[in-house]
Amino acid sequence: MRQTGQAEGRPAFYLRLLGLMSVVIIAGFLLFPPVTILGKSHLVGYAICHQIPSRTFHLNGQPLPLCARCTGIYLGALVGIAGLTLMGRWRAVGFPPRRVLFTLIGFIVVMGIDGLNSYMTFFPDAPHLYEPRNWLRLTTGTFDGLAMGLIVYPVINGALWHPARLRDEPVLKGFRELLPFLAAGVGVILLVLWQNPILLYPLTILSTLGVILMLGMVTTGLILVLTRLEGAARSWREAVLPVLMGLAASFLMIGGMDWLRAALTRAFNLPF
Repeated sequence: MRQTGQAEGRPAFYLRLLGLMSVVIIAGFLLFPPVTILGKSHLVGYAICHQIPSRTFHLNGQPLPLCARCTGIYLGALVGIAGLTLMGRWRAVGFPPRRVLFTLIGFIVVMGIDGLNSYMTFFPDAPHLYEPRNWLRLTTGTFDGLAMGLIVYPVINGALWHPARLRDEPVLKGFRELLPFLAAGVGVILLVLWQNPILLYPLTILSTLGVILMLGMVTTGLILVLTRLEGAARSWREAVLPVLMGLAASFLMIGGMDWLRAALTRAFNLPF
């Protein structure tokens, strides 16, 4: 009996150890220089965005941490995640109705077309459909991010919560529930295009939070599978550990991508 008890206690011990390590990693990332809001946000942006000045909005003479397209993507994703959470859909696992889902997929496709068209302008004399503009990058990015947030949300719900705690209902029940998200997306676009200096810190913080949330959701899903905790959480208390590990993994990913990009830039003397 004693040996059995020890064997059963080992997984719990290792999980607590992983939780402690996750807290240390998160604290280390937050405390590691740069410690200013703008500095830390640009460090996060450096990992996932090209940050080309001409394709980035500037407020009060300071560039946002993400380019126009990425600013839209992660603000849009934040709108989707926050909106569904406020609606109490954190245990819903159903995708929106087919027409709504196709609309969201359409947003992703349109952003892909606009992104490819914009990318082609890097090459002299390469054919492209139209001249790219930052307002268009922002617009297509915002609705793409909104769509990704609304689609990923039920997937993470299904991976995190115990089946007994899930609700077999769509995260959005129809176009009527989609409309407020679209209106919020338009509001995000207008706020960024306003380029009021007072919005520098709010937009910086919110777009960075969008990056961390999206990466955190994806890495949390992977952690749940790797640790065999998928579908195990019956309460928020039980959900804390995998979420902490997912956030820690996302911060490690950001740090690793920052290091790799800087190393490639030094090695090849090219702006990666």
